[in-house]
Amino acid sequence: MPQPGESRRRAAGRSAVRTVGRVLAVWVVASATLAVLAAVLPDFRIEAPGGDSPTQIALTAGAGAGAFGVLSALVWPLLVRALLLVPAFLLGGLVFFLNGSLLLIALRFTPDGRGEVTPVTAVVIAAVMSAASSATSTTLAMRDDAAYGRRLARLAGRRRRHADDPPLPTTPGTVFLQLDGVGHDVLCDALAGSPPAMPTVAHWLGSGSHRLAPWRTDWSSQTGASQLAILHGSNFDVPAFRWYEKETGHLMVCNRPSSAAELERRTVARTGSPGLLAEDGASRGNLFSGGAEQSALVMSVAVRAGTFSRPRSGYFAYFSDPANAVRTAWSFFAEVGREITESSAARLRGVTPRVKRGGLYPLVRAFATVVERDVAVAAVIGDMLAGRSAVYADLVAYDEVAHHSGPYSKDARKVLSRLDRSVRLIADAARYAPRPYRIVLLSDHGQSGGETFEGAYGVSLRELVRAGCGLPDHGVPRRARRKGGAEARDAARTALRRREAAQAECEGPPSEPIVLASGNLGLVSFPDIAGRATLEEIERRCPELTALLTGHPGIGFVLVRSAERGPLALGPAGGVHELATGRVHGPDPLAPFGDHAAAALLRTDAFPHTADLMINSAVDPAAGTVHSFEHQAGSHGGLGGPQSRPFVLAPVQLPLPDCPLAGAEAVHGLFREWLTGRAQAPGRDLLPQARDAAEGAPVPNGSR
Repeated sequence: MPQPGESRRRAAGRSAVRTVGRVLAVWVVASATLAVLAAVLPDFRIEAPGGDSPTQIALTAGAGAGAFGVLSALVWPLLVRALLLVPAFLLGGLVFFLNGSLLLIALRFTPDGRGEVTPVTAVVIAAVMSAASSATSTTLAMRDDAAYGRRLARLAGRRRRHADDPPLPTTPGTVFLQLDGVGHDVLCDALAGSPPAMPTVAHWLGSGSHRLAPWRTDWSSQTGASQLAILHGSNFDVPAFRWYEKETGHLMVCNRPSSAAELERRTVARTGSPGLLAEDGASRGNLFSGGAEQSALVMSVAVRAGTFSRPRSGYFAYFSDPANAVRTAWSFFAEVGREITESSAARLRGVTPRVKRGGLYPLVRAFATVVERDVAVAAVIGDMLAGRSAVYADLVAYDEVAHHSGPYSKDARKVLSRLDRSVRLIADAARYAPRPYRIVLLSDHGQSGGETFEGAYGVSLRELVRAGCGLPDHGVPRRARRKGGAEARDAARTALRRREAAQAECEGPPSEPIVLASGNLGLVSFPDIAGRATLEEIERRCPELTALLTGHPGIGFVLVRSAERGPLALGPAGGVHELATGRVHGPDPLAPFGDHAAAALLRTDAFPHTADLMINSAVDPAAGTVHSFEHQAGSHGGLGGPQSRPFVLAPVQLPLPDCPLAGAEAVHGLFREWLTGRAQAPGRDLLPQARDAAEGAPVPNGSR
């Protein structure tokens, strides 16, 4: 195996070759652009009056493009300093004028003065050449992490400290990267292959720099409940991803800005704490702010008075750099093509379970897996370069793809590899930061695969409930249908400053039940029954409903409150689990869901906004599959299978409990201990060097 010094020399040699190759490629493109413009523009020529051979024209174009590039590299930095004194409204025009002036000078270096152009045409030509050169350079460097690292070094250099700056922090900062929806079992599977799908994370574990531990979600195994508790310390009264509140007639949906803001407000009032990130923290791409003053792409911030544009500020900051725009645009369209190809291949192979992936979904997927990822990663790196104490970011790419392709699909595994690359970029950027950083990976939930409820049994939950109430089914209102990529769609709507979707799920007469779905968890509310409807009230109104639900093979249990016996879990074959006393009559409906299920249901029963009926799908204990009440090949939101088993992966300097943490509130407590310094403080170098990990070179112990 090569020594670390030899590996670095080889890497430096390869980097130099790539740099020279990019320079030559940009020169060729700029020369070709100049030659094409000379052929199509009447006021511009690069050949003698009598004409030149193609070779001579190419040489002239090459000389002109080369001179323009050299002048731009040497003169432009000096001009930028001078332009800092120019008012902003004049700067745009001066940029074009000065670029044209540089081109006029560059054409003087062509052989025998063949370059002739009018000043106005020079401005146009300079703009086109600059755009072509920038696009070529950025495209070639798009997947070159060494080039990206050098760019980070330049950014870090711009943050050079001044005499009046406060002293550098000596304590380590912490970056929490939430790999949305990546369960513990999926992560272990991705690390076990040869080669592993996530080589950086595999190297961290193999080298002993990090440790991996599972934790257990609450009954509502979804981002809204988990992230609210992790960032703000409590997820009390969050029974599902979406639920109906009778007293206001309002539909709460965790990833809608108005709902996220209200949930954060309620939780802060309940806990009396602003959140995990209140002390010099940053929140990026999350549903909630965590109390951070620095936030971007955060749903709960979107509706604050006077700050509607703040969630979109991360997009503006990122895309204001043309290099970022080209890099992400290229990847965006590649992802659209990848989704179309993969969905077509899955259809031809007859892959099951399979859900519809047409319409706008390829664009929605590309937004979630490329745009949101790139913007969040850039924001995290910027926070590290600024030396912030704590950063929490959500990378949603895997969760979005796994919903439609399945948690163990090839499509989802490829996304894990690209997420690993993002983790490596962030880890590598730590060496440019003004303080040491600890990188913690975690997930908010997992996903459980399985055929949808409607696909397996030919009837939707809404149709089944209405049949049990003796109501005709008029079909689902068009606006109430859950479209593919619903979670990413809401994020895209916020980014585009679109209004929240109407509450079509709540339309209908108040005497009819409202049926909602959160993965394999269904909720039924009777709007005209004040407060929580009891089992006795429901049976008087719909005598056949509970028997129809508990007798269906696709339903595992139903939580309902009895006026006489308290909260009950009703299941098949007349099985009843009395949650208040622990007594079980007949087959225990909670047995397939593990020993923790009863405690999870009892806690949810105490929520003020728990639905009248909470319906959990059946589970195959051996395969871990469930039936989603939504159109999802991989789902989460209830109990059953690996969806309730996420993970925490942390540096060894941060202690992990011996037993799995139970509930997201416990994860918040652990993270708060780490941030307040009650955990053992590590040394300066905390991260394995990402490039050595990728090359398989050993990493010195001191870098741990």
